[in-house]
Amino acid sequence: MYERTWTVRFSDTDPHGIAHYPRIVDALHETSDMFMQEIGYPFWELTENYDFGFPLVDMQFEFKAPLHAGDDVRMTLTPDPSTRAVRFEYEAYNGDTLAFSGYEQRVCAETGGGGAVEIPDEIHSKFVEYAEE
Repeated sequence: MYERTWTVRFSDTDPHGIAHYPRIVDALHETSDMFMQEIGYPFWELTENYDFGFPLVDMQFEFKAPLHAGDDVRMTLTPDPSTRAVRFEYEAYNGDTLAFSGYEQRVCAETGGGGAVEIPDEIHSKFVEYAEE
């Protein structure tokens, strides 16, 4: 499992002072970017250096509790890989309270529209390593 803290900024909130869902989605995407960078395969290098990437094909989240400016949110990402795709499972906590949970489904696909390909072993093994923590 990969973990990081996201501090909700005033600019992340709506007129009611609650974190606005597009900013939460931005924080999720930033979390997956940070995770891929930590395992040594940043998204931006995959398409440039390896001719494949992990485009987002589905996402779903359930919001349980509001978040406000100044909240330090503990976000976890647990990868659940198959041979050609990976699901990033997320949970986000404000203190001990689950604020939201959900997933992003990403497919390993050739750049240029070539279709799904198998996740390279060295990346798959990193996903499995973080799934087992």
